[in-house]
Amino acid sequence: MIVAVDQPNYIPWKGYFDLINDVDLFVFYNDVQYTVRDWRNRNKIITPNGEKWLSVPCGKDTSRLICEVKMTDHDWQKVHYETIRFAYGRCPHFEYVLPLLKDVYLDHEWEYLFELDMYLTERIAKDYLGIKTEFADSRDYVTRGAKHERMLSLLNSIGTDIYESGPAAKDYIIPEDYRKENIELRWKSYDGYPEYPQQSDEFNHYVSVIDLLCNAGPDSWKYVWGWREGTDYRAWTYE
Repeated sequence: MIVAVDQPNYIPWKGYFDLINDVDLFVFYNDVQYTVRDWRNRNKIITPNGEKWLSVPCGKDTSRLICEVKMTDHDWQKVHYETIRFAYGRCPHFEYVLPLLKDVYLDHEWEYLFELDMYLTERIAKDYLGIKTEFADSRDYVTRGAKHERMLSLLNSIGTDIYESGPAAKDYIIPEDYRKENIELRWKSYDGYPEYPQQSDEFNHYVSVIDLLCNAGPDSWKYVWGWREGTDYRAWTYE
């Protein structure tokens, strides 16, 4: 089984979904430390006036696990809906994304951040990108220790054969420990993404996937992984 584990992100960028598409099981790492001013509760979009952060208000308490983080109010939902509509309302595929936006921002009232992030990610993956990967919550598995040891225990609890990780984890992952546990380590590459017709003077890859969906619609998957099909390009390397 090929597995990826990552903390839940708010309307993530396309690379997050590229990683999800690579694996059999994607696990949301919900029972680890919450970090403020991070991707857990915010992301960027492109508006007619340039880049803009969309941030979900969750307070500044740093002594919480991700699964414990609650929103401080619900006014932000209408604000984010209107901001996205202003930013992308004239894009060719805005109507394609509109049912999702209404569902998330107008028809639900969210209490926990991780539930919002998971819902958005799974809806976009399954309904808009056609990803078949299974999803799970890290709290459903037995783990022990902290940081590196905790991740290895989680992967063993899942029954992982291959673990695929983003390149940022190279700072703390110890490859030898994975070999000892008979888990092959695969490093994800986010290089080479093609540009799509973005509403920006200077193309930016590192914005929310909402930008891609509004501009490319049903063809969005082609700009995430579909462009690699039929080539010798590999989206990962093995340790």
